[in-house]
This record gives sequence, C-alpha cells and structure tokens, in this order.
Amino acid sequence: MNKTWLIIKQEYLRRVRKKSFILLTFLAPLMMAALVFVPLWLASMKGDEVRRIAVIDRTGNYAPLFSDTDNYLFFDAEKSLEEYRASEQKDLFAILNITDDLLDNPRAAVLYSEKQIPGDLSRIVNQVLTKQMESDKLASFQIPDLDKIIEESRVQFRIQTIKWGQDGSESSSSGMIAHIIGLFSTIIIYMFIYMYGAMVMQGVSEEKTNRIVEIMVSSVRPFSLMMGKVVGIGLVGLTQIVLWGILTITLIGVGGLFLGGVAGGADAAVAMQQGAMMSPQINQAELQEGMEWISQLQSFNWGEILFFFVLFFLGGYLLYASLFAAIGSAINSPEDSQQFMMPITIMMIFALYAGIYSADNPDGPLAFWCSMIPFTSPIVMLMRIPYEIPLWQKLLSVLLLFATSVGFIWVSAKIYRIGILMFGKKPQLKEMIKWISYR
Repeated sequence: MNKTWLIIKQEYLRRVRKKSFILLTFLAPLMMAALVFVPLWLASMKGDEVRRIAVIDRTGNYAPLFSDTDNYLFFDAEKSLEEYRASEQKDLFAILNITDDLLDNPRAAVLYSEKQIPGDLSRIVNQVLTKQMESDKLASFQIPDLDKIIEESRVQFRIQTIKWGQDGSESSSSGMIAHIIGLFSTIIIYMFIYMYGAMVMQGVSEEKTNRIVEIMVSSVRPFSLMMGKVVGIGLVGLTQIVLWGILTITLIGVGGLFLGGVAGGADAAVAMQQGAMMSPQINQAELQEGMEWISQLQSFNWGEILFFFVLFFLGGYLLYASLFAAIGSAINSPEDSQQFMMPITIMMIFALYAGIYSADNPDGPLAFWCSMIPFTSPIVMLMRIPYEIPLWQKLLSVLLLFATSVGFIWVSAKIYRIGILMFGKKPQLKEMIKWISYR
C-alpha cells in the first residue's frame, strides 16, 4: 500500500508541476472569460466613422422615416441613381432606391453599395420599411384605431413556477436554469473523463514503449502500479476542476464589475437623468425580476449537486480510466489503440446525447435506464439531478457505478499485468480476454 501511495504522489506531483498543466489551468478560464466579455466589450465600442446613406424615394412616403444613428447618416437624395453611380465623388457608402409602393411591389426597394452591406444597416432599413408597410396595411382596412386595437391586444405572458418545500414553504423555480446546470455538468464531466482517461492510456503506453515499466514492476506489483497511475491522474483532474471553478467565478465577477464600471463611467450623467425620470412601476418590475432570479437560484440544492458531481466524476473516471489503462498496457504504438478506442468513444458520445435529450423528459425511460447503466450514468445522471429525482435512484446509480468500476479495475488489472510486459506483437481482443483467466 505504501508503494501505491508513493506512485500516486509521484504521478500527481509530476503532472501538476508541468508547465503545460499550469498554463492550461490558468489560461483556460481566461480564455472562457474572454469569450464572454471581449465580444460584449467590443460591441459596446462605437466607431468614429459615420457613413452617409442616400435615400432616393420616388413615392415620397419612406424617406422621412429614416433617422440618423451613431454609424449612419440618412439624407434625401438630390440626384438620380445613375448620376450617383457615374459621379467621381465616393463619399457615399450606400444608396437606398425606392421606386414604387412596397405593399404593391415589395421588390421596389433596393440597397446599392460598392462594398458588402453590413448586417446592422440591412437590419435598420428592414425594420423601418417593415414598420411602415405594416402601418399602411392596417390603414387599408379602414377600421378606426385598428393599430391601437392591435397594439393593446398584444400580450406577453410567462407562467410562474413554484416549488413546494417539505415544510410547506414555497420558492420560485426555473426549468431553464435546471437545464443549464444539467447541460453544463454533463459536458464538463464528459470532457474530463475522456481527457484524463486518455491521459492514463498515453502514460501507460509511453512507459511501456520506453521500457521503464520493466524496472518498475521488479519492485512494484502491476496492480499497484496501475492503481497509482489511475488515482494520481484522477487527483490531477479534480485539482484542475476546483481551480477552474474558482478562477472562472473570480474572472466573471471581476469582468462584470469592469464592464459595469466602464458603462457607468461613460454614461453616469445620462443614467442619473434617466433614473430620475423612470416610473416607479418599471423600477418595481425590474427589482421583482431580479429577486425572482435570485429565488430561482436559491431553490436548487447546490450542496447535493456538487456532492453527486464529485461522486459521478470519480466513479466514471475510475471505470473508464481502468479501461484506458488496460488498452495502454496492451498496445505497442498509438496506432494500435484505434480498434479498442472506437467502442469506448461511441459509448461516451451516446451517453452525451442521451443526457442532452433527457432534459426534456428527465423521468422518461431513456433518462432512467441510461442513468442506471454504469457506462452512461456518470453523464446522464448529472442532467437529471437538478430536476430533483428520487434519492433512491441517485444512490442506486452510484452503487452500480462504483460496483462496476471495481469489477472493471480487477479485469483491467488482469490485462495490465500481462500486457505491460508484452512487446512486438499486435494485441487481439480474443487474446486480451484470455489474459483475464491467467493466474
């Protein structure tokens, strides 16, 4: 046992001290935070260039509708389309040519430019013209105040969801938040099990190729060597998960304060004026919506979610890492691993899709059985847990997972002790099955 712990310590320290581990641990949260905040920051920046758009309107109904924006200046054209095209002055960015009533001829409006039309310009033109066409269409029915009637008839409704507590208390709940939590947990555990399982196989294969293992097995039992490598790399994975979680939460908080500070500093005076003019009803509605989000987040048992996340990560990792270790001990080159990796990869991809589809029906037969089968349960069960499934299902799934993991660790150890010393021969599945029966 002491030798196993020494191997665990050596595997753990050797990997966490690598520059690649340190860089990946600290750069990955930075990259994730950058993916979230950099586009928001760039979108908040306003360009200095104002592009001029000439509006040629033969009907005279649409040109007055366009208002200037921060990026575009609309003006009534003084020349024809042909004159603008033949002109040597290139101070125009685009020309909007409207030749007929758009209700009668929707293709009578064309936007010309020597460059690709930006999406925001197309969106502005479409919105302005669509709104006017809707107004003209309503006016054609000759019903008094029809537009007002339609505007007042528009209703936005969102059902309120309440969860009853064991003590009879009530709290706001959200299926959308449960879906996000489950989906995030499912993808994270899928990624880490596959990534660190493959790391186990690569480490075993490298030691076998370098013949280092021949020296190691002279003083350590093959089973202790395999378990030390599996557990050591698993602890590296847990360490990285914890660090990523802490760094991601910190960066998101700092990024939110930074963006809020930038926006607040730039528009402080405007915000104060608008805040003074806002109605109490709007403030009250926004406050109520914010409190509802907080209440929905508090309705989840975060302690239980994190507890089972760790359990299923450990169980799933031990199960798949033992298989990866057995494959790594049997192969002589990375190319030989393809025939053994394909079934495992297909199983994990199936588990990922089963987990995603289980969100729509977390108590359905697909979700239930896939959360009980050990090969799919670590991924599928994490999608179901935020929906508060019965406790006996969680415990049964954990029991089956760890029992199967122990069984496959024993089987993998049988393959490992023979395969780790086999060289020069490409392994076959039948031969690996025979190794299990050897004493």
